Amino acid sequence: MTKKIGVYICTGCEIGNALDIEALSSLAKDDYKIPVCRTHNALCSQEGFGLIKKDIAGEGVNAVVVAACSPRVKHEIFQFDREVLLNRVDLREQVIWSHPAKDDNTQMLAEDNLRMGIIRIQKMDYVTPFMGEDLVKKIMVVGGGLAGMTAALEAAKAKYEVVLVEKSDTLGGWVKKQHKLCPKNPPYTHLEDPDIESLQKEIENTPHIKMYTSSHIEKISGAPGMFDVTINQSGTSSSERIGSIVLATGSIPYNANNLEHLGYGKSNDVITREQMEELACGGKITRPSDGKIPETVTFLLCAGSRDENHLPYCSSICCMESLKQAKYIRTQNPEAKVFIIYRDIRTPGLYESFYKAIQEDEGIFFTKGEVAAVSENGNKKIAVDIKNTLLGEDIRIESDLVVLATGMTPTTGIGEEIKISAEEEAKKGQESAPPADTIIKSNILNLEYRQGPEIPPLKYGFPDSHFICFPYETRRTGIYAAGSVRSPIDQISTIEDAAGAALKAIQCVETTARGEAVHPRSGDMSYPELFMQRCTQCKRCTEECPFGTYNEDEKCNPLPNLTRCRRCGICMGSCPERIISFKDYSVDMIGSMVKAIKVPEEDEEKPRILVLACENDAYPALDMAGVKRLTYNPYVRIIPLRCVGSTNVVWIADALAKGIDGVLLLGCKHGDDYQCHFVKGSELANYRMSKIKETLDRLVLEAERVRFEEVAHSDYLKIPGILDSFLEKIKEIGPNPYKGW
Repeated sequence: MTKKIGVYICTGCEIGNALDIEALSSLAKDDYKIPVCRTHNALCSQEGFGLIKKDIAGEGVNAVVVAACSPRVKHEIFQFDREVLLNRVDLREQVIWSHPAKDDNTQMLAEDNLRMGIIRIQKMDYVTPFMGEDLVKKIMVVGGGLAGMTAALEAAKAKYEVVLVEKSDTLGGWVKKQHKLCPKNPPYTHLEDPDIESLQKEIENTPHIKMYTSSHIEKISGAPGMFDVTINQSGTSSSERIGSIVLATGSIPYNANNLEHLGYGKSNDVITREQMEELACGGKITRPSDGKIPETVTFLLCAGSRDENHLPYCSSICCMESLKQAKYIRTQNPEAKVFIIYRDIRTPGLYESFYKAIQEDEGIFFTKGEVAAVSENGNKKIAVDIKNTLLGEDIRIESDLVVLATGMTPTTGIGEEIKISAEEEAKKGQESAPPADTIIKSNILNLEYRQGPEIPPLKYGFPDSHFICFPYETRRTGIYAAGSVRSPIDQISTIEDAAGAALKAIQCVETTARGEAVHPRSGDMSYPELFMQRCTQCKRCTEECPFGTYNEDEKCNPLPNLTRCRRCGICMGSCPERIISFKDYSVDMIGSMVKAIKVPEEDEEKPRILVLACENDAYPALDMAGVKRLTYNPYVRIIPLRCVGSTNVVWIADALAKGIDGVLLLGCKHGDDYQCHFVKGSELANYRMSKIKETLDRLVLEAERVRFEEVAHSDYLKIPGILDSFLEKIKEIGPNPYKGW
């Protein structure tokens, strides 16, 4: 389709008073021969937007550049059909709100922004969404516990076909094994019966749900909208075509054999909370050693939890479960004494009412302290020595029974750990290999992904994708985790979690059916296209994609599964041959924008710094700096990237070869507590930049001319300092010797 570009410059929000609008219009019309260029004092108004719509209808404009406020605002106004390209140029937040009005440097910044905006739309192509073959909207739920049953019912209530797979012969999971449950109804002080049977009956009576019990998944191939799943039910295999998946396989207790220091394994009368629950379900709580009803019971909280040698995290329910089981003891024997030893009591939300009710029981005693030793004494009692108590002195409690409040570990973390180091990848020729990643090999999903058969975990083994911004979403597009497999979680939160995951699964099948990305670039219809004639089979795209988009054939050619793609462009940045591009985002596009920047001569003493900013965190932080009217040097030229991980080294080389004095990459924070929206993108960019020295050496330039900084969207107050300190370093190094060449 032939483009006819229209440039529309807004003069409102102080833009017209701060900039030479006529010069900007002349730049568009004279330098770039734009046939339609107009100004208006409020393009976001009905009249201003109507001006653009009129040109689309009457002048045949089908590519629109709006030079006004940030592309992050007013997006509900500036929307067009797919047949009209749109690019937004920021003249407000990052120009006139961050720099002095009527200033030559501010004007040059605005003109460079407009140049880059026009180049960007010239390099854009019209997007046609990818439509997979035989797409379905059926949702599979793996796991038939509380989370799985809730997710299945919520999806079925929304009129979606559901396949529910459970490994045991009945549904119910953890809840079915409970004697009583912590209160979830007012006044939140009394234990409740685990009414799981009504949920089971509702599942059985729902026509949209197809159940597989006594089943496991043999394999899953394909991608969202077209997963092909093989399910083995009691030795017989069946196939299902699935649109998206909810992983709700729950958790397992932490292995108490690791808690010998707390007496487990040394005495039969030191048991776990799970064993206590089994005793309660059996009708009578007795000492395992002699079958007698215990007169004194001690609960040790955080048994292996919040401990760097065991589980470093809080398992959420242990405190409440111990309070519940203390009530069991007192109900069975009103004369029994219960001691609860804690570091902290954690009963969030309305569970606090239950905690207060237990505190009022005169037979239950709480003390804060650290367990020093657990041992048997000569009179068949278990002695618990406690130090650092609130009383300021060490104490000893002798009990008939000791209960360890063990934590939970996700079912996804029970398999074999596979870790491939960066050094090993480098030996295979993967010079840009990321830091080592751990893949858990278990036997739940059995994905036919080259990156491994299961979901890559976060640092504690939970298969979440992004614990801050994207709950439920794992690092495998179209697969959503819910319940205690996702994070340590209580019963009430599990129900909410399952409903959330079901909604995400529904969103996935609907957006996939429209050819759109699911998250975080929701609605994006572009997708990676590969020019395979130049592919060298280096495997960088297949290795570095955080989401498993690419498989590969026997010759190591990448095989894209496009509905797995999240449109981050990390593969584009990884490819040394630059064969991967999107219709509206490519190596050539960003490279051309860099080349459009006007670099003054050395004697003008106006340095130029290229800032490649992540659109998810750094770019919003830059915007917020403008909103707060924070000022910084006017020599930066900012290009937003889908992900800083999409940075191709050629952009750095081109910028420096052109005479730009320095390149600053602003990416999301990453690491164990990362918030990178594309999981590994920021980390990969940082890793690749550590390898940039070779390029700089070839250009005979200083390594300090390229810097990577982590910026959260909340770090806007730091923006002026980051930009100005980099400028000071560039001034210290001196001008780029390539200026004027």
